[in-house]
Amino acid sequence: MFFSPEGERGSARVRREAQARRICQACPVVEPCRRHALTSGEPYGVWGGTTESDRRKNSRRRDWPLRAGEPSRP
Repeated sequence: MFFSPEGERGSARVRREAQARRICQACPVVEPCRRHALTSGEPYGVWGGTTESDRRKNSRRRDWPLRAGEPSRP
């Protein structure tokens, strides 16, 4: 569920990612997980409630915080 099967596209991917994000919302380590994905440049899967697409789109934004309430990255 956190990683897409080979060739997954469209609505199937959207549904799987939404399900993974719901699990992330209740996870006690969501923030460290998100931080790992963002700082290591993790290219695949759902990490800390972020998708591959989220991380690609926001990787260059200095104002995108690593977690809620955290200041922007330097």
